[in-house]
Amino acid sequence: MGKQTGFLEYERVDGPVVSEAERIKNFDEFHGLQNINKQQIQAARCMNCGTPFCQAGTIIAGMAVGCPLNNLVPELNDLVYQGCFEQAYRRLEMTNSFPEFTSRVCPALCEHACTCSLDGEAVSTKENEKTVIEYAFEHNLVKEVKPEYRTGKKVAVIGSGPSGLACAQLLNSRGHVVTVYERNDRVGGLLRYGIPNMKLDKKIIDRRIKLMEDVGIKFIVNANVSTKNEKKEVACAHVVSDKVKNIDAKEILNEYDAVVLACGASNPRDINVTGRDAKGIYFAVDFLSKVTKSLEDSNYEKFPFELAKDKNVIVIGGGDTGNDCVGTSIRLGAKSVTQLEMMPCPPTERLESNPWPEWPKVLKTDYGQEEAIYKFGNDPRVYQTTVKEFIKDKKGNLKSVITVNVAFKKDKKTGCMVMKEVSGSEKEIKAELVLIAAGFLGSEEYVTKACGVETNERTNVKTAEGSFETSKKGVYVVGDMHSGQSLVVRAIAEGRKAAKQIDYDLMGYTNL
Repeated sequence: MGKQTGFLEYERVDGPVVSEAERIKNFDEFHGLQNINKQQIQAARCMNCGTPFCQAGTIIAGMAVGCPLNNLVPELNDLVYQGCFEQAYRRLEMTNSFPEFTSRVCPALCEHACTCSLDGEAVSTKENEKTVIEYAFEHNLVKEVKPEYRTGKKVAVIGSGPSGLACAQLLNSRGHVVTVYERNDRVGGLLRYGIPNMKLDKKIIDRRIKLMEDVGIKFIVNANVSTKNEKKEVACAHVVSDKVKNIDAKEILNEYDAVVLACGASNPRDINVTGRDAKGIYFAVDFLSKVTKSLEDSNYEKFPFELAKDKNVIVIGGGDTGNDCVGTSIRLGAKSVTQLEMMPCPPTERLESNPWPEWPKVLKTDYGQEEAIYKFGNDPRVYQTTVKEFIKDKKGNLKSVITVNVAFKKDKKTGCMVMKEVSGSEKEIKAELVLIAAGFLGSEEYVTKACGVETNERTNVKTAEGSFETSKKGVYVVGDMHSGQSLVVRAIAEGRKAAKQIDYDLMGYTNL
């Protein structure tokens, strides 16, 4: 696989990246592709190691190791090295429904489990994948499967994020009639409204949706599946569309042979402290959604500067979504950006307690932080810190935030690490805009109640181990709504596995 001595002969070279000074002027993607011949050299670095954890898709020490889709990475790299790009695409599409998404937004679990990373730089598998899929689109190789015969079975997919799309794709290819319901005004779920355009250009989503529509998958937008009399303002708290209509879940359940819940873990974790009702505090997903909708509605000719321009912004949360808020706020002209993280700063190198091929728990400076360093001269992250109080002015507008340092200490009774405030560490920071990116608590209750499915203690939809069928026969669940907040690549994997089970249940056998 690859050139046997390639990992010794060639250094890793990544594709071109637009400078911070230029990319903060717009919302365009800023990771480019390098010359295809140069990418072949990068693929030659795959060393035929014999221990391809890159494709393992397993859990070690509670952490994901390798590709959850089980992409056959060494085979793909070898085909890229050989210049066999059509064959590389055929290999890739066997396991990955949407390489154009994963090659842009996946954190590359494959690379972090690469044997080359033991004593050097990992193989650039993510860029190899992007090169392959863009080559395939450019040469008209990407085609959705149009079934020759229909089975007569009807399936409804509620939610058009990565898990719902992957499930719909395979079920349609099998011959079932598939309808996808999306409560927002455009298809894509968090791919569209949760991930900024500079990471995933929305034209990339539209390109795939057009192919899916061409083979018979029907998409219905502005459709909120709930109870018949559900109040729109309660049921659709995180929806940007003003044209959304409620559809009675009972009608859906009666009309279709199978119903797939793919609504995501869309219940955000709140920060319930004094002053939470101040004007200027938003959940991160709501903020990012508003920005994307404004951009798309204006064909990217109008930026919603009114959301952040000349404001002191505080982002609560140190994950990917928090980083997206940092980058977005900078593009909208924020006066300053501070990112609060409760956990301690990670080490710069792996600890002995975190060996390869586990996910490396090391310090990562992402694009948003890079841009903040360029713009303001310092890393925006403040560790072991949380919000103690929001301060309002006389009109109820947010004017500052009281922060406090925290420390983690072992509880003598339980032995668990618990967070404690550090006395006397309070600080007041100016802030006119706060974005809460503290993660998600699970599925939204109005959806699970309307569909009559049971949830577990984490409010994820309950299923038997290894199954995707809920407590209600004929109703299935996939993605974050099933497993909790996770990665796009894992959502796609769940959608594909669920499609196989649904097909078997509908037909008595499956060839997916």
